[in-house]
Amino acid sequence: IGIETRPELVERSTTLARQLQFTQMKFLNLSVEESITSSLLPEKIDMVTALHACNTATDDAIKFGLAKQAKYMVLVPCCQAEVASFLRKNKPAQLSDPISELWRHPLHTREFGSQLTNVLRCLQLQAHGYQVTVTELVGWEHSMKNELILAEHKGPPKADAIERLEAILERLGLDALRERFFYKS
Repeated sequence: IGIETRPELVERSTTLARQLQFTQMKFLNLSVEESITSSLLPEKIDMVTALHACNTATDDAIKFGLAKQAKYMVLVPCCQAEVASFLRKNKPAQLSDPISELWRHPLHTREFGSQLTNVLRCLQLQAHGYQVTVTELVGWEHSMKNELILAEHKGPPKADAIERLEAILERLGLDALRERFFYKS
C-alpha cells in the first residue's frame, strides 16, 4: 500500500512472491485512504512499517495504523518539508518570540522542522496510547535520515501527550496542522 498507486510494481511483486512461494504475501494497488476502508484488508492489523517514507508518507502510515488499530508501528521517516514550510510562512509573526531563533535561518528551519515533525508524530502516537521509543536505524555515517520510531500500543489515550501536542502547535503557530496530528481513529 502506498501513497501513489503503481500497478506494475504490484504485478511484479505478486509474481516474485509467487516464484518464491510466499503464499501468504499479497500486494494491493490502493492508496492509503482507500486502504483504510477497503474490504480487502482486515479491520485490525498487527504491524505497520514505513521505511524512508518521504514528507507526509510517514503521517499517512500513522493514520493507517491508527485506523486499523495496529499493535506495533515501525517508522523510518525521511524528508519532512511540510512543518518547515509552515515555520517559514509564519516566521514574521513568530520572530518576536525568542524561541523562533531555533528556525531563523533557512538551514535551521529545515532541520528544526524535521525534528519537530517527528516530535509531533511521537506525541500523536502517545496520545493514542502507544509507548514510543526513538533511536537510530543505522550509524550516522550511512544516512543522515536515520531516525527509527518504534511504537507499541499499550493502553488508553494519554491526555498529557494531547496537551503537549496542542501546546506546541499553538506556541509555534502551527494550528493549520492540527488535523494532521490529531487523527481520530
